[in-house]
Amino acid sequence: MMMNSSPRSLVLPALLTTLLALAAPAIAAEEAEAPKGAAVTVLKAAKACFGNLVEVSGFILAREETAVRPERPGLKVAEVLAEAGDTVTAGQNLARLNQPEGGFQMIQAPVAGTISASTATIGAMAGARGEALFSIIARSEYDLVGLVPSADIARLAVNQPASIRVVGLGYVQGKVRRVAPTIEPNSQLGQVFIAITATQRLPINSSGRAEIKTGQSCGVAVPLAAILYTPAGTVVQVIRRNRVETKRVEVGLTDGGQVEIRDGVNEGDIVVARAGSLLREGDPVRPVMAADAK
Repeated sequence: MMMNSSPRSLVLPALLTTLLALAAPAIAAEEAEAPKGAAVTVLKAAKACFGNLVEVSGFILAREETAVRPERPGLKVAEVLAEAGDTVTAGQNLARLNQPEGGFQMIQAPVAGTISASTATIGAMAGARGEALFSIIARSEYDLVGLVPSADIARLAVNQPASIRVVGLGYVQGKVRRVAPTIEPNSQLGQVFIAITATQRLPINSSGRAEIKTGQSCGVAVPLAAILYTPAGTVVQVIRRNRVETKRVEVGLTDGGQVEIRDGVNEGDIVVARAGSLLREGDPVRPVMAADAK
């Protein structure tokens, strides 16, 4: 015996089929817009300023050294009143010398500064010739004297600030005091004198390395890790609509792990924080801001 289906039982499946057909495009569109692919840490390209630096290696030298001797021969050191390393004032007594005819003569510092060396010992003879009793770094002024490639000499000027790392001491500040007007023909290096503005005693002849700030450049910056060097050139990977785009860039100065981008990336662009060959043009990704990834 055959039973007839009710009108209601026929309408419901048809209605369900129609609703699913109408919803399918919307579901497909939503799925197409949903993030796909691997999670990638990103950040926004931001503005930053970079110092234009020239590096100099050299040695710490006294800017002016004064030798102290008695004016007449035949004197004997009777008392030593100052030693190497002492800071002295102009006119300060350094030693007492006995005269052959009796009496004594005081040896005084002709300038203020730091005693860099002394040969004065009790009983030793002293005179106007031979080794100086004392050597004084006048006004305790030091220079870093170094050599710079000829390509950088033109960028240097008097009074440019410098940060100097002295071996065994740390960092001191200074500024360019003089730039030699000539270049050594064989090495193509020029000499530069950097005045050190330090109050502490510095070890003469110790090596140092200076960074001279010759200017400043401000623009868009990204981390060094975001730069990818390829046979086709230097590139940065940016994210647009959750897909990878490869941008050729022109890089400039670097500082503290950041790289200046002179062309190719704009401020606010979403950049892959650590570029790599695993990401290719057009790959779908799920970007995660660096601040959220920590």
